[in-house]
Amino acid sequence: MAINRRNFINLSSLGIAGFSLQGFINTNQVKVQKPIVIATWDAGINANKGAWEVLSKGGTALDAVEKGVMVTEDEISCCVGLGANPDRDGHVTLDASIMDHEFNCGSVAFLEKIKHPISVARKVMEKTPHVMLVGEGAQQFALSQGFTLESGNLSETADKAYKEWLKKSTYKPVINVERQSPTSQLEDKYKAPTRFANGDWNHDTIGMVALDIHGNLSGSCTTSGAGFKLRGRVGDSPIIGAGLYVDNEVGAVVATGQGEDVIRVAGASAVVEHMRQGKTPQEACRLVVEKIKRIKKEKANDIQVCFIALNKNGAYGSYALHDGFNFAVQSNDENKLINAPYNY
Repeated sequence: MAINRRNFINLSSLGIAGFSLQGFINTNQVKVQKPIVIATWDAGINANKGAWEVLSKGGTALDAVEKGVMVTEDEISCCVGLGANPDRDGHVTLDASIMDHEFNCGSVAFLEKIKHPISVARKVMEKTPHVMLVGEGAQQFALSQGFTLESGNLSETADKAYKEWLKKSTYKPVINVERQSPTSQLEDKYKAPTRFANGDWNHDTIGMVALDIHGNLSGSCTTSGAGFKLRGRVGDSPIIGAGLYVDNEVGAVVATGQGEDVIRVAGASAVVEHMRQGKTPQEACRLVVEKIKRIKKEKANDIQVCFIALNKNGAYGSYALHDGFNFAVQSNDENKLINAPYNY
């Protein structure tokens, strides 16, 4: 492989003597598939439609990943947006993050009564010198930017789930919950199987990464976190490098599942680094999932962790700890759901 000046600088910055060039990503020699957008879970089908409205018209990946996950934030879902399941005290708290192709990023955590946390996260990125705002401060900032304070009342679905949870008030993870939302009306082939039928709480996210026609990557992540969580709990979704990471020279990654365990290994950035070393998106996701499995040992049976990755060439991949995870891919006007490979 010919080494141009940029590749030489990139290799030198690794500081590794005798680094092998085999498998090193060279975007000059690979046909790039763009635009393309991928998103987590069956909710990604509808989210991708929102993103594709931007990408298909030559819009930016950053605009696409914001508009795409806003679709899910608008739905009544157990895991995303104001209609989601509350914390153990009965309050819905939201987390979100967004990152563009120039390492600009913004996030919010423990945000209440604001409909679109992903858009607040973008405002944090563009209007402040900070990366993350939380709690009351995040809400005050949102109001200063023209966002509206919404009702704190639970949705009908969430209220029913919360009252049922209060009967036992126990914490037991549910792997691959089938969401009771508009996306649950998808054809059977698009549904992720429910691994545990009668668990008491769940964790899920809508995460999205995209490559636009200009060759730039961006990513977004939004969630209400674990249903019936301890008040104040924050998972990986708003943490840059854990739930989301974008390096425009390499690729973009988002995570979903047990956020605490994604944080432990700086999951999204770890996947990106494996891609930097020449691994395919699927291989890179697998290596980080396997690391989590080694760390958790027998406790890995009770959690789910999943990654989706998109490299600079538009190649994508995914890997999950358990079966049942799927992700949506849209390119060339085709929007399809794919079952991810898994370890268990």
